[in-house]
Amino acid sequence: MKMLLCLLALFLTSPCLATEDNTLKERTRDILNKVDDLWRGESSYAVVSMQVKTEHYSRNMRMEGWSKGKEKTLFRVLEPLREKGTMTLKSDNHIFTYLPKTDRTIRLTSGMMMGSWMGSHLTNDDLVKEARLEEDYDAEISFEGMRDNQQIIEFTLTPKADAPVVWGKLSLIILADGYTPLVEMYYDEDMALARTFIFSGMKMLGGRERPAILRVTPADKPDEFTEFIYEKLELNIPLSDAMFSKASLKNR
Repeated sequence: MKMLLCLLALFLTSPCLATEDNTLKERTRDILNKVDDLWRGESSYAVVSMQVKTEHYSRNMRMEGWSKGKEKTLFRVLEPLREKGTMTLKSDNHIFTYLPKTDRTIRLTSGMMMGSWMGSHLTNDDLVKEARLEEDYDAEISFEGMRDNQQIIEFTLTPKADAPVVWGKLSLIILADGYTPLVEMYYDEDMALARTFIFSGMKMLGGRERPAILRVTPADKPDEFTEFIYEKLELNIPLSDAMFSKASLKNR
């Protein structure tokens, strides 16, 4: 028995298996980076429409946004007219809102971070803690094959110990051909489904085919949703750090 255990240990730690494990990790990391980079570059500019439906109200907005890396994001409302010029600035871990009617800039406090962003089903905290899958989660391929007549890859992602995320785990389903995301599910710390992201509407954006529609549905309110529709996307454009400063909000 002792000899059998020794042989088993030797087998499990063989260089061949270690190489296969490293290859699988490299493949997983490469795929997740490609999924992340679908909407990202070193910098970006986008025009997006947003539709929000809740039990108590519906609203439609159109906005433009700029980003630089993970730390800098700026949104400006284009429509409706009564909110035109309203801006949200994310700079590192801070969020500022500029209100043109009162010419005021408000810095969001920690107590406001879990509040709704622009009346949607995303929170201000979602903007601050924008995650990059490969950096913030340990991932494994939990399924690969045919499902619903599509060749898909399903990932289960658990947060790394030091990752600044609030989720217990994520489940990501993508098409095996092209690595286009189909569904992303977020689970809370009790492993209960909290919300679902559904990607659809393939369209030429930023020089390649990408999903143009992203719908967010909260698990506890399945009849509600927030839907983002990309009208335009440009990647890797020259942007100054100065445009992502608090002082630039009024100047714009």
